[in-house]
Amino acid sequence: MSFWTRRKAIDGAGAGHDGHVLKKTLSWPHLVALGVGAIVGTGIYTLTGVGAGLAGPGVILSFLIAGAVCACAALCYAELSTMIPASGSAYTYSYVAMGEPVAWVIGWSLILEYTLVCAAVAVGWSAHAQGLFKIVGTPDFLLAGPHAGGIVNLPAVIISMAVAGLLALGTRESATVNMVLVVIKIVALAVFVVLCLPAFDASHFTPFMPKGFAATPGPDGIKIGVMAAASLIFFAFYGFDAVSTAAEETKNPKRDLTIGIVGSMAACTLIYMVVAAVSIGASRAEVFSASEAPLVFILESLKHPKVAQGVALAAVVALPTVILAFMYGQSRIFFVMARDGLLPRALARVNARTGTPVLMTVLTGVLSAVLSGLLPLKEIAELANAGTLAAFIAVGASVIVLRLREPNRPRVFSTPAWPVVASGAILGCLYLFYSLPAKTQLYFLYAQLIGLAIYFLYGVRRSVLAKGASPTV
Repeated sequence: MSFWTRRKAIDGAGAGHDGHVLKKTLSWPHLVALGVGAIVGTGIYTLTGVGAGLAGPGVILSFLIAGAVCACAALCYAELSTMIPASGSAYTYSYVAMGEPVAWVIGWSLILEYTLVCAAVAVGWSAHAQGLFKIVGTPDFLLAGPHAGGIVNLPAVIISMAVAGLLALGTRESATVNMVLVVIKIVALAVFVVLCLPAFDASHFTPFMPKGFAATPGPDGIKIGVMAAASLIFFAFYGFDAVSTAAEETKNPKRDLTIGIVGSMAACTLIYMVVAAVSIGASRAEVFSASEAPLVFILESLKHPKVAQGVALAAVVALPTVILAFMYGQSRIFFVMARDGLLPRALARVNARTGTPVLMTVLTGVLSAVLSGLLPLKEIAELANAGTLAAFIAVGASVIVLRLREPNRPRVFSTPAWPVVASGAILGCLYLFYSLPAKTQLYFLYAQLIGLAIYFLYGVRRSVLAKGASPTV
């Protein structure tokens, strides 16, 4: 059988054997917390300032656009994850709908996405935690990567490995810790909103789009405008896809996955819009955009130094929830691709005691530590977005393909107005990808060429389907 026509069967997409089975330990509160933990993080604590620097007050519109595209993708994810309750997220859905080559490209994109997100959030965490590291005498050259005149961003390396260690202990244990940290994070943001509201000045929103709407090169060649900011802060929204990677470990996936994906996305869109509006009302965008910790900066400028320290501490405590969610998703993508034979099968071995793929979790932590220790936040986030946009396009396409190919298959959750929503996800993601910096688009192409070389040298002959398993329903 040609590799172009190999497809997974829907009913057997999550089949595991020979020790390659994940434990079902999660319920919907864990999934909502996992989604909120992934979505509310560096995007709100750090990238709000970066986006405001690109779009001015129009960054609110950037959040709205990025959120709308993600909402379309989230509805598609909800349909597919309940119809195909297997680990692997967009990779698995693509394997079922469009075949092995497309699945490999999307799986490779997800590996790129999750690894880079973990690294980006680790860098954002480091920006808030550096004060604590300075207290214990950490020299400056160990607090920044080469791009900032240092040697390595040691705090980012430490948090990456610490989260990997927590995940290796077990899924339920790490999910419970995540729920507690998410509550801390939401409380800190609520305090920020309450203290900033009295200083709200509507004049800060004029002019609303000083750098225009479309992504256009500025004087230094860097793209600016509402869409340029949207293509960057899109990074802030897509944590909900980490929820879909938990499908095989969910006790009641047909109910809980829908609640987890749609619930976390709706809650976080509201949180982002409120915090962004309050931030701009309390301080002009061009002022706080220069800070790596904009919310802390705004509180300090409003003469709330102790509360600012508290918010910084909450970020230090709670930002690891984002790393945890995405590192969890990354290890599960590796796990499923290895179980399918596209990567060495030994990588899919699950630890008998913890029920987790320990080797893959540790490898993910090491990759994140290396990247976060050496690269700047903005470049990491932009490249992560490229991988995510590819995955979201594939999810929208998978909904369309399966609706046309299997219109009568039962769907626990049906995407409303699916032709419009799925097409909206695809077209919106294509526009956001176009709005990314040209350098980021080129790097993404290079990464895909490397991935395709690995597939044709290894996976195309060694995949489970290549060895004779039934490829279709």
